[in-house]
Parts: sequence; structure tokens; C-alpha cells
Amino acid sequence: MKTDTADVHWNDHWAGIKAGSKWLTPEPDVMDWARGLPPGARILDLGAGVGRHALWLAAQGFEVVALDAAPEGLAEIDRMGGVETVLGRMDALPFPDHSFDHVLSWNVIYHGDEDVLLRSIGEIRRVLKPGGTYLGTMLSKRRLPFEQARYSGQEIGRNAWIFDAPGTDKIHPHYFCSAADLLALFSGFECLRLEDREHETPGSWHWHLTLEKLGSRP
Repeated sequence: MKTDTADVHWNDHWAGIKAGSKWLTPEPDVMDWARGLPPGARILDLGAGVGRHALWLAAQGFEVVALDAAPEGLAEIDRMGGVETVLGRMDALPFPDHSFDHVLSWNVIYHGDEDVLLRSIGEIRRVLKPGGTYLGTMLSKRRLPFEQARYSGQEIGRNAWIFDAPGTDKIHPHYFCSAADLLALFSGFECLRLEDREHETPGSWHWHLTLEKLGSRP
């Protein structure tokens, strides 16, 4: 069973993106992270959507590659210009080892079951240089009871759920984890920061994490 299917929903969403959408505004966490990076660093925006982060990072002088499985989002980035775009999947990144100084993946890699997630983390680890950082988010297990209260759901594999929520991406698999789960998944990384934060919707708990890839810098 294919579980990394949420790009189908998001491709339709990006095709109808409207001016003023929250998906066009960079996250403060991303801007704060970028301020601590060396000028001109090469960054992969994995699951770039319509480019809210990739375009902002490029405007700050970083060398940015925006990857997504949804072509409508990449078309919007191409329309704005200034960022290399790549159509691809998060668990099979089309880049050589150690291609990037840093990797960003905001609200992306939890879209799938544990197999997809582990492959995606393995790919992030592979393309990231030793000593490079990863900034991302994961869904917290604290969120799961709120989703179960709203929708009928089914666990399709360890920590991976789908919900009867037509018109949303929740009909596609989502992975929910505890802090212990998360740290075990990201083997080969040192945790620099980890926070379980509630977003704008009540119960919308996400892990915000900053990690450093272990290993000697070149």
C-alpha cells in the first residue's frame, strides 16, 4: 500500500493558491534559523510547496534548491524565479551524498507511514554534510486525541493514521510521535532543540526540531 499520497491533495491546493494565503508567508522559526547560517550556504527545502521559505531564503543570499512531489507548487516557484526546482519524492532524493550544507522540511515528512518516514530521514541524512543542520516539524502524539475527537480514524501502521475527513489531507496517512519516538527515528543526528508547540488551531500540536548531523566536518 502506498502511503505517501498527500501530495495529491496539496497539488490541488497549490493550483488554487490565493494571495494572502498563510502558505505564502515564511515561518518565524525558519527566519531565525537562517540568521545563524553562514552566508551563501546551500540549502535544500524538502517539500517546498509554493516556495514561501525557498524564495525568502534565496532573497537572503542562500543557494536554495526547492524539491516537491507536487508540480503545481513548483510551477508557482518557477513563476517567481531565482530558485532551482526539482520534482521528486522525499524518500528518494535525486542528489549526491553530502550535497547540502543544511536541510529544511516544514510540515512535510510526517505524511506517510513509518517506512516512508525512515527512508525520508535516511535520505536527509545522506544528502546533508556532516555538521550541517536540519530544521523541521513532526506531528506530536499529543495531537492525536484531538483528531480522533473530530473524525473517525484508523491506525494503518505503527503511529500512522488516516481519518474520514473529506476535503482535507487527513484522508492521507499522517505519522504521530512522542519525543522518544522522534529521537529514535533521527539516529545519526544530535538534537539541538525540540519543542512541542500548539499551532493556531486548538490541539494542533507539532514538534519543532533542530538537529545537527553527526560526523566530522570536511
